[in-house]
Amino acid sequence: MEGAATENSVANMAACYEGFDPEVYLQKLYSATETYLDREDGNARWALAQLHRAFTEGDVSGELLLDVGSGPTLYQVMSACEVFKKVILTDFLEANRRELRLWLQNEGGSKMNWTPFLQHVCKLEGRRPSEWTDKATKLRQVVTDILPIDVHRPHPLGPDALPLAVANCVTSYFCLESASPDLGAFNRALIHIVSLLRPGGHLLLMGNLGETYYFAAPGLKIPVVTLTEAQLCSAVKESGCSLIRLEVFQRPKYRSEEHNDAAATFFVKARKN
Repeated sequence: MEGAATENSVANMAACYEGFDPEVYLQKLYSATETYLDREDGNARWALAQLHRAFTEGDVSGELLLDVGSGPTLYQVMSACEVFKKVILTDFLEANRRELRLWLQNEGGSKMNWTPFLQHVCKLEGRRPSEWTDKATKLRQVVTDILPIDVHRPHPLGPDALPLAVANCVTSYFCLESASPDLGAFNRALIHIVSLLRPGGHLLLMGNLGETYYFAAPGLKIPVVTLTEAQLCSAVKESGCSLIRLEVFQRPKYRSEEHNDAAATFFVKARKN
């Protein structure tokens, strides 16, 4: 009975995303001033700085990085593409995978202009913002595939897509807590994605603390697993990883609750035992 209830809860979460529109999501969160990319104390700058730091410390690199739950976004792999030979993007929704393919194909079909983000990451790397075109080219070269994924399956990608324990780095940003019906499902999903990571490889996570919902579009309210720092650290340990660093960014006072009610954003760097 418990297994059936869990399956129903996961199915209900999947149903929440039936009305998800990547174009609306990108316009609301990443194209408008809500990204706070122009604010020095904003969440977007903090997130990009955390990723830049993680991928320039010297210990996170290798053959393959697997990004779990990429959504329709690319900001999360703009630093990673400089230190990994291959990057694989994944998402549960075909609509999101389609949007990623449109940008990577570079034929004008993408709904999103990632130029400001590429320029900002170039500045973090000590390069001229005008070099964003070089980074865009590098990103398109390094991303080798975009795959469907279900984090609630023991083998999230399926046995024919990618072997277990093959990735040098697994990343997941703002995904597991918004794809899981409860804390138990979140913990199991984390164990599932860590199974794709080779021993000694790195796990990078980013998400929100104290959040109960987010709006993916006007009227599309998605429930979120409410996490505390202690629950997050426990989940990382239970997944078979050792925590290296936990960073927390408190929600700016000027942020409204129009998009979500998160209290803070976290970044985790860990290593698989």
